[in-house]
Amino acid sequence: MPKSRKNYRKILVIGSGPIVIGQAAEFDYAGTQACMALKEEGIEIVLVNNNPATIMTDQEIADYVYFEPLSVESVTKIIERERPDGLLATLGGQTGLNLAIELEKAGVLTKYQVPLLGTTITSIQKGEDRELFKQTMEKIGEPIPESIITGDVEEAVNFAKEIGFPVIVRPAYTLGGTGGGKAETEEELRKVATSGIEESPIHQIQVDKSLLGWKEIEYEVMRDQEGNSIIVCNMENIDPMGIHTGDSIVIAPSQTLNDREYQMLRTVSLKVIETLEIIGGCNIQFALHPDGEQYYIIEVNPRVSRSSALASKASGYPIARIATKLALGYSLYEIKNPITQHTYASFEPALDYVVIKFPRWPFDKFPYIHRQLGTQMKATGEVMTIDRTFEGAFYKAIRALEIGKVGLLDETYVTWSDEQLEKGITQADDQRIFLIAEAFHRGISMQTIHRWSNIHPFFLHKFKKMVEMELEINDWKKNQVEVNLERLKTLKRKGISDQLLAKGINLSDAELWSLWKQQNILPSYKSVDTCAGEFEAKTPYFYSSRLGTDDESPLQGKKVAVIGSGPIRIGQGIEFDYCAVHTALTLEQEGIQSIMINDNPETVSTDYHMSSRLYMEPLTLEDVLPILEKEQVDGVVYQVGGQTGLKLAKQLEPYFPLLGTPIATIDQMEDREQFNQFLFHAGIEPIPGQIVWKMEELLPAVTEIGYPILIRPSYVIGGQWMRVIENQQELEHYLDQLTFSLSDQSFYPLLIDRYISGKEVEVDAVSDGEDWIIPAIMEHLEPAGIHSGDSTAVLPPFSLTTIQKKKVIEAAEKVLKHGNFIGLVNIQMIVDGNHIYVLEVNPRASRTIPVISKVTGIPMIQIATQVQLGKCLKQLPYPLGVLPENPFYTVKAPVFSNRKLPGLTDLLGPEMKSTGEILSLGWTLEEALAKVSSNPDSRFLQPRTLTEYRTKGTMRGEELYEYRQNRRSTTF
Repeated sequence: MPKSRKNYRKILVIGSGPIVIGQAAEFDYAGTQACMALKEEGIEIVLVNNNPATIMTDQEIADYVYFEPLSVESVTKIIERERPDGLLATLGGQTGLNLAIELEKAGVLTKYQVPLLGTTITSIQKGEDRELFKQTMEKIGEPIPESIITGDVEEAVNFAKEIGFPVIVRPAYTLGGTGGGKAETEEELRKVATSGIEESPIHQIQVDKSLLGWKEIEYEVMRDQEGNSIIVCNMENIDPMGIHTGDSIVIAPSQTLNDREYQMLRTVSLKVIETLEIIGGCNIQFALHPDGEQYYIIEVNPRVSRSSALASKASGYPIARIATKLALGYSLYEIKNPITQHTYASFEPALDYVVIKFPRWPFDKFPYIHRQLGTQMKATGEVMTIDRTFEGAFYKAIRALEIGKVGLLDETYVTWSDEQLEKGITQADDQRIFLIAEAFHRGISMQTIHRWSNIHPFFLHKFKKMVEMELEINDWKKNQVEVNLERLKTLKRKGISDQLLAKGINLSDAELWSLWKQQNILPSYKSVDTCAGEFEAKTPYFYSSRLGTDDESPLQGKKVAVIGSGPIRIGQGIEFDYCAVHTALTLEQEGIQSIMINDNPETVSTDYHMSSRLYMEPLTLEDVLPILEKEQVDGVVYQVGGQTGLKLAKQLEPYFPLLGTPIATIDQMEDREQFNQFLFHAGIEPIPGQIVWKMEELLPAVTEIGYPILIRPSYVIGGQWMRVIENQQELEHYLDQLTFSLSDQSFYPLLIDRYISGKEVEVDAVSDGEDWIIPAIMEHLEPAGIHSGDSTAVLPPFSLTTIQKKKVIEAAEKVLKHGNFIGLVNIQMIVDGNHIYVLEVNPRASRTIPVISKVTGIPMIQIATQVQLGKCLKQLPYPLGVLPENPFYTVKAPVFSNRKLPGLTDLLGPEMKSTGEILSLGWTLEEALAKVSSNPDSRFLQPRTLTEYRTKGTMRGEELYEYRQNRRSTTF
């Protein structure tokens, strides 16, 4: 052991809690990396985190997992019981940081002699407390925007009147810019200042002089206890100041800085991290004048930040993992870089490619809410793409978003007036890049677009050239232009999508793919090596390019590809990433090489340690198929990628073997007519309903079924556009919304069912086609009609009678017996008295899989993967059929980010709105519900009836683990 490494025996790690806008899976990735780094050191890990959807809360990641509220009271009890030697809180986002500070203020850390590892409380406060930060920067002579620190609205207003509007409000100790924003008038300032003061844990805001239009530049910096510092990565926001970095399109490395500017900000970054005495990772945000070298330091995150995950994946330098080692006392020159396995962590990464991060917003799901972007983050997730050119990386990012676009030009905006375009570009929202493309299409000058957007001319020039390429392709078809192969190759090297090229030359996508193969015009795959090829990379982490040759040969031996779930969005969160990771790990355990394909930089699945080979690519046919061809995979696992995986599998079916449930069965479950026939043959009465293909059929169908009805377009995700309709007026309003957001044609067919109010239950199972395992039944607290993702689910069921449980199991077993299911199956039902209705059957991973796996001890993904590889359940060491109920209660409750999305109603219905979930365990239902109700984002808002509960004691992972191990070896 190096002398600098301190001898810790047991460390408490604080996770970031549920997924909310502003604090998503990037902290699950960071926390998982931290735990893996601690395990390498032989340190016992005590983890407190109440997010069930994450890899981080697996028993394999930490020794003791507490699904307890992230509060001072709860963590104090854990510290008292476990007596850790240190606390690691700087990888748990703002939640972990704030909780560490509260524990320090409460005297808990002093009382139990638990030091905060890495960056000290004093350094954290200098970075997070607006007044201390201002004083520190002034002391070292570094410029910050003219500002005032206050907790008083009137003081904020008087300051703004002095310096002039607009101003920016930044609350202290909040995440994702919560409570902050831009104010252009006194009325707006009063509103945002009041919100910011309320949201800040210390009721403090900073009111800044506006720097709207300046460049926004970020530097990721690392420092050890000896004062050694390096720059991991610098990033440039394509969007100028005024838009939260989480809502900005970001490029790495920076493109518009000259060497003098780059070195200037690099030097300042090293100076700042040294002054703050940060140990580990730090994110520093700058505003740089677009026409000179004047800069301001905007913000310092004295912890692993949201951008750290992006910087880690972009550079191949695992920031969270190395930050954890530094917190233990290591120096940068003592830690080997796991990518090269030759260089050390003191070696600064070098990038010889372009990385684009594009945010994923929920406005396609909620088009009626306020879309304008500002200093308060609204994106639910993001994609990351890599290529040798800007255009190639940017086009990949557009495809990766899964919003139905493959290029910059969009016919949607052709009907917009020039005035609408100007307003849309000036008041930036999620559509701005596509509006800029339309402006170039109309011949509006670059100078004008620059004045509207404040986006640097370098990027506008790139967008203009991309639009010109797309217009050229449109012209081919319009004028029946003969296109030679060389021109096709040139445009493909620039990143143009196969869909656009195929359309331009009147070929199908499949025909164009055949042409590429015939002419051997295929992508090469380059490695992410941290050192621009200076040293050989040992870690298999790749991206495609149409320039150059392959860096590696295909893997040898049996290999299976795993389709990831893409960007986090409402309805498809990190629970699917959990499933993808466990699939890859199980393949490895079975002696099969795993090939992970995904484009989400926040997640554990895109950690190069989790699979035999990682491809950071969009999840589209044209991007995935060449990977499968190169590797000549033996099969593809698609069940764990949510709707993304299902959609892609249908396109891949003609080319490669799909493991698990056949696509025909998927269609049978999703097509209403086939599904009803399936239920009939299985002996299950379907819910009365009809399929409507055109407007003329709608009213007669509704009249026959009768109100209330449940209506939705076919093939929806997360309950999108699903509504309970009570009367004719509500139906007309619903159709108006659909027409406005989609079009009169694209939302047919509509599925119309009689709405039945009852108890909703869920059953998850693993089937091999003959036998099955049903670990648990989950009952929803809310009645039917609330989306399952927005419902509070309890297992075992808390109100079902013995007869009802028996009928639920009978219905589930009928479904499993009559369906051709190989792998995972999620069955949703309504219990109406003693009558059971099967709502839907999802033959794929569901969002409840992580919960059930963790609390029952039945590793659902591991079993499903083995079954998909051809094993029978009888061969595996798990009990068949329905397992006995747990002796304790589990509650899974949704959390919401509605405050970040103005205009989104709090009313719940069939369309999902929650961004994450929390889990609590209790020996009684009241105890488990009371823990849930202590979370501020929880749906369960009436704890007053639960204040009298008596706790049998806090359940920690050790006790749960022992129970699960005993259960695994029991025969039923």
